This record gives sequence, structure tokens and C-alpha cells, in this order.
Amino acid sequence: MKALLVDNRSSRPVMRVGDHPDPEPKKQELLVKIEATALNRADLLQKSGRYPPPEGASPILGLEMAGEVLETGADADRFQPGDRVFGLLPGGGYADYCTIHQNLAMKIPEALSYEEAAAVPEVFLTAWQALSWLGELKKQERVLIHAGASGVGTAAIQIARQIFDCRILTTAGREDKLERCKELGADLAVNYKKEEFDDLIEQAEGADSVDLIVDFVGAPYWKSNLRLLAMDGRLVVLGLMGGASVDRISLVPLLRKRLTIRGSTLRNRSKKYKVELTESFRQNVLKKIESGEIRPVIDSIYDWSEVEKAHQKMAENRNIGKIILTGM
Repeated sequence: MKALLVDNRSSRPVMRVGDHPDPEPKKQELLVKIEATALNRADLLQKSGRYPPPEGASPILGLEMAGEVLETGADADRFQPGDRVFGLLPGGGYADYCTIHQNLAMKIPEALSYEEAAAVPEVFLTAWQALSWLGELKKQERVLIHAGASGVGTAAIQIARQIFDCRILTTAGREDKLERCKELGADLAVNYKKEEFDDLIEQAEGADSVDLIVDFVGAPYWKSNLRLLAMDGRLVVLGLMGGASVDRISLVPLLRKRLTIRGSTLRNRSKKYKVELTESFRQNVLKKIESGEIRPVIDSIYDWSEVEKAHQKMAENRNIGKIILTGM
């Protein structure tokens, strides 16, 4: 089959179309013809050699896909050839074909295109995990979602609004991103490049007022996050885009406010965990996507021959929502 492979013969790795062995489905797996995949920042890290795939995973980039079932393994009975499916992958999305365990695959809602379906798995499962499983979000709480115009951010805003009916606060670095966050359901959107988000949120919401914070930035936001959290507040850290080291940490807020701080990735979780998360998402969130109350946010769609342009756009943080690759 054809696949996008990393060419690292120069100092700047690039993606090139090449040949790769066809995947073969195991007993409980599906063989899928990929029609669309989506970019994630993990792709850029893996491309640069800083994020190797989990043991046993495909070395090909791509953590999600949408496509058509071509073949089922001997013990796979949840889908049939011809079914449209989408789901989370540990790798292998930048290719003609992939295999996926049947319990990680979901049927694509009739109203969604392959491109729209490919924009769902990684960001919506990550957002659901952060808000519900890790953040233990409750109805009508206050939640601060950093990087609100990112793929995970746009998913988290919609889940917090449509499922938890929360008061939603968010940050972003451009006015058009702030407006998109508000359109999706954010009550307050702060331009972190122009204002101190903690000052503005405290003025608007009060001191110690945020129940849950979902953060992708890390070190630069540490003190501000702890300042904003309410009694029994929770902080879920999903990324370290701004840095990993915090100087002169005070542990006093952890005790005084009884805070819970959790960090997580999704790719290196066990298959059992991902199956359970997928089922939880299917039962609680997918029905909102089927009804149109929640929609994947697509920034742009590129033919996979233009993958370098797509990667550059993500690297420069110019996207609102997901960047899609198609044309496999």
C-alpha cells in the first residue's frame, strides 16, 4: 500500500509517499480503507524523532481515521464489509489502509462525511477523558479550557456546554479564535497575548472560582491556574507547549484549597482503557454528534500530497479546530 513516510535523510524531516506492507487484521480487528485522517501535534513530535510510537504500534503517523471496512477478522462480528467507521489509532492513519480493533471502531453517523468523522476521535475522546474521567466535571460548574480554539479545545467547549451545562471560560491568542470559542459556547474568552487571563477571570467570576481547568500550556500557566482554582478544584494537564519546569513552586494552595492535579496522555494508554473510553464516549457524546448538537470543527482539508503545508500550518498554530488529510 501507499503511505506517508518520514524522510529524515536531511536535517529537516519531511513526509514523502512511499510503499509500506499492507496491514493484516487479527481475529478481532477490521481492515479499513482509509478515506480521511486528521493531524495532531503528536504527529509533528513523532516526525522529528521526539515521540516514538508505543511498542507494537504502526510506525506510520496518524492517530485517527475514517473509512470503509474492507475485511473483518475471524472473530470480529460488530461490523460488516462496507460499513463506514471511524476511530482512534495508536498509529497508521497516514496510509491507504489500517487495522483497528472492532471495539475501538465506531459507526460514522449518516450526517457526517468521512472528513468530518476523521475530525472526531482523538480530540473528542481526549476532551471527554479530561472533562469527565479525569476532571470529574459536574453540572453547572465553572471550567476553564485553555487553547480553546484547538482541536481538543473546540471539542471540550461543546461537551462542557451540551452535556454539563457549565459556565465556560477559555483562552486563545487571536480575535477570530476568541469569537469561534464564543460561537461554540464559551461565556468568556480571553486573549492571553493582550491580557492576564487570571486577572480578567478573577474580576469577572470572583476569587477562587474555577472548579476545573484543562491546560495544554504547562509551566507558564501553573501559578495562575492554582490562583484561579476553587476549593476542591481540579487541574488536568494534557500538554506542555509552553514549558515543563516551574521555578519556586509553593505547595500551600494544594493544601489550602484541597486541589487535585492530574496529568494524562492518551496514545500510550492500554487497549482496555481505550476500549472503555470509546464506549463511554459512544454512550454519552456520540448521540449529541448524531443529533447535530455537537459538531466537529474543521479548519481546513488538504490532499495528502500537501501534507507538508498542513504540518506547517499546525506548527505555526494558525488553525481553528482540526486539519484534515484526504485523497488516500
